[in-house]
Amino acid sequence: MDDFLVTLAMICYMAAIIGIGFYYAKKSHESTDNYFLGGRSLGPYVTAMSAEASDMSGWLLMGLPGVAYFTGITDAFWTALGLGVGTYINWLIVAKRLRVYSHVAGDSITIPDFFSNRFREKNKTIMGIAAIFILIFFTVYASSCFVTVGKLFHALFGIDYIYMMIAGAIFVIVYTFVGGFLAESVSDFMQAIVMIVSLVAVFTVGVNAAGGMGKVTENLRQFPGFLEFIGIAQPVMVDGVQQVADGLPVFSDKIGDYGFLTILSTLSWGLGYFGMPQVLLRFMAIRDPKEIKVSRRAATVWVFISLLAAVFIGMIGRALYPTALLTVSDSESIFIHMASDLMPPFLAGVMMAGILAATISSSDSYLLIASSAVAKNLYQGIFKKDAPDKQVMKVSKITLLLISLVAMILAVDDQSVIFQIVSFAWAGFGATFGPLMLFSLFWKNATKEGAIAGMLTGGIMVFVWKLLLKPMGGVFGIYELLPAFVLSSLAIVIVSNITKKDPKVQADYDKAIKELQEV
Repeated sequence: MDDFLVTLAMICYMAAIIGIGFYYAKKSHESTDNYFLGGRSLGPYVTAMSAEASDMSGWLLMGLPGVAYFTGITDAFWTALGLGVGTYINWLIVAKRLRVYSHVAGDSITIPDFFSNRFREKNKTIMGIAAIFILIFFTVYASSCFVTVGKLFHALFGIDYIYMMIAGAIFVIVYTFVGGFLAESVSDFMQAIVMIVSLVAVFTVGVNAAGGMGKVTENLRQFPGFLEFIGIAQPVMVDGVQQVADGLPVFSDKIGDYGFLTILSTLSWGLGYFGMPQVLLRFMAIRDPKEIKVSRRAATVWVFISLLAAVFIGMIGRALYPTALLTVSDSESIFIHMASDLMPPFLAGVMMAGILAATISSSDSYLLIASSAVAKNLYQGIFKKDAPDKQVMKVSKITLLLISLVAMILAVDDQSVIFQIVSFAWAGFGATFGPLMLFSLFWKNATKEGAIAGMLTGGIMVFVWKLLLKPMGGVFGIYELLPAFVLSSLAIVIVSNITKKDPKVQADYDKAIKELQEV
């Protein structure tokens, strides 16, 4: 009966999501503008909630609590703080400028469109490079979502992870196929509500079950480094499994070093927001730039509450179930463990729907943006400029299927760690597009050549730092986003200063600033 009620709650939720997709299907398929950007018709609250829901993904309910559960508050807290501050600053300085400038720059409907139009390029080099990086990193991102849904269904129903991952992926693909951007954004609004309610509810029942935050703190003090802000707990591992002694998890007495440079690199998660296509598209899609202030407030409140609840769920989970989850991968199921154990079955199912909500809201964004990069920016933008809307949408859907297939292959390993997958893709977008977005919006003298140099430097350096330099440790052990972001910025400035400025591009910049002042 318990499994039936959990399943019933999730089926009801999934039916509601599919219903939204079909409701908006006709309008979404009227044109590529509607399918990829919703016709710039989003209201302030839908803009805010869909931006944050598509951004956070299942990482918020599984990856972040898992980090806090396994190694204590340090990594999770500084990451959450960086993301919270980054969210606010992005809405404050980027949102309105991008909404206005994207309209001035050829009424752009994708991020590669905007960059290409911003620099008035004829050979579409910027557009092509941007589309390729979007395809690469969003495929990785989509795989993290499929891992999330696979872990969720496996934990609930005990069926093999691989079958559950494939089933979840198919559901997401069908939904994205039907609805497009408008359906995705409206359903993301609902999913953002489900996510924050789920996080707050599990946090509340967890605190109550643990006897209050004072009792939680008392229990966690016995684990060296678990409550440190400038040190990190070191689980004693054998073959990837944390050891247990006298009924308690074993941590090394030597607390891991977490100095200023590490804190700075963890806070740099916030830099990623300046380059996140799924968030930036919402800025471009809001119906009225004057409503962005309302969106900013709603988004910031949602993010800070959700992030804090997620971190505390991991901490409370370790106090309640100290030896239940002894691998890094398993620790990401602490939210599921708490919801299943502490709540009535139907409500637990609603909480699980929160994870499903987070996964769907992100993966549909990733798949839609990646397929639009191929269909709209590569196929129509470069190879067949006279392609009609129907043909572009057909190519988009074929691309969506191919991307999904690759993402499922990447998600086959049930020991994949969601936090690690997301951190790499986040760094990729943050370093590839973040500096260029800021310089495009705030620096009149940025040139096409500088834009190309910045994108290539940032995107390539993420791979170089992650795969070649980071394993060396020491100063190279920092999060790859920070050095890649800095080097990308330097490349834009240096190359722009030694290349010729285009008067027409500068005139567009002046026009955008003038329109911005009139809003």
